Amino acid sequence: MSERPKELTLAEQASPNYECRACGYVYEPNKGDSKLDISAGTPFEELPVNWRCPVCGVPKTQFVNIGAVNAPSGFAENLNYGLGVNRLSPNQKNLLIFGGLALAFLFFLSLYGLH
Repeated sequence: MSERPKELTLAEQASPNYECRACGYVYEPNKGDSKLDISAGTPFEELPVNWRCPVCGVPKTQFVNIGAVNAPSGFAENLNYGLGVNRLSPNQKNLLIFGGLALAFLFFLSLYGLH
């Protein structure tokens, strides 16, 4: 009996971003680095060995993998369920949830204006 390979979520399949531990600069592979002529789509692993942070100049070894940003957190076959909410990134879902709670709270407070 053969085991199925582990399925990866869209966030796990997306190319990860790397953050400079010294200054917080985030290298995004889909944007590249315009200051040092690194074209968009270049993965962090393929950057030259002598590449340095464009903000503070620390070497490539001072960057840490922070994972994909703005990628849906679910599986590709589930994106069409949930009234489109499954296509949202985790940050967008948080904004939707807490924004809805804040709006509900404001409506609740507006009830005190009714006499």
